[in-house]
Amino acid sequence: MNTQRDLYIIGAGGFGREVAWLVERINKAKTTWNLKGFIDDNVSLHGTFENDYPVVGGCDYLKNLSQETWVVCAVAAAKTRKKIIQQIKDIPAVRFGTLVDPDVICSEKVKVGEGSIICAGTIITVNISIGSHNIINLDCTIGHDAVLHDFVTIYPSVNVSGNVTISECVELGTGMQIIQGKMIGTESIIGAGAVVVRDIPQKCVAVGSPAKPIKYFE
Repeated sequence: MNTQRDLYIIGAGGFGREVAWLVERINKAKTTWNLKGFIDDNVSLHGTFENDYPVVGGCDYLKNLSQETWVVCAVAAAKTRKKIIQQIKDIPAVRFGTLVDPDVICSEKVKVGEGSIICAGTIITVNISIGSHNIINLDCTIGHDAVLHDFVTIYPSVNVSGNVTISECVELGTGMQIIQGKMIGTESIIGAGAVVVRDIPQKCVAVGSPAKPIKYFE
């Protein structure tokens, strides 16, 4: 009996190709997914192949599926990813997969929401809540009692200390760090290499060590 679940990756860019590799790594450890290809709204990619997987069409392609199909969104931009998920979440055949690399170290005291992607080398300790449709990239650490709300993007080599709260649609740049107990406000972007030593307000770009807001969004 074939127990593999059909899976499409939304986003045929660089991270999408990395997620395809992640799926291959999961299948080597335990046969789980039948990766059918990529979904991408860039019409120029339709009918092409990315690392041997076809780009079958845009998000509207999913509306024509009659059987249960699993999807993950490999679009790093947090607000864009949220918009895509909102567009497809009510399609009857669509289910959201959760992909965790076999190399991830994660305790049983961690909750991970649907649609999330957690890449190799990451360590997630205890009593941590990870929301839906989050991306945690390579070689990150998440400390005890941290809370990550939905649609968070964490780029490679980020260190999140214990009791940190990361609000919805936050993006944490490569190599940045957050000390214990701090909060990042909704839709804020923290620059690469920043060190967060105080709470960061919502809808801003913060950079530097210590991290300070340099720009606010509407």
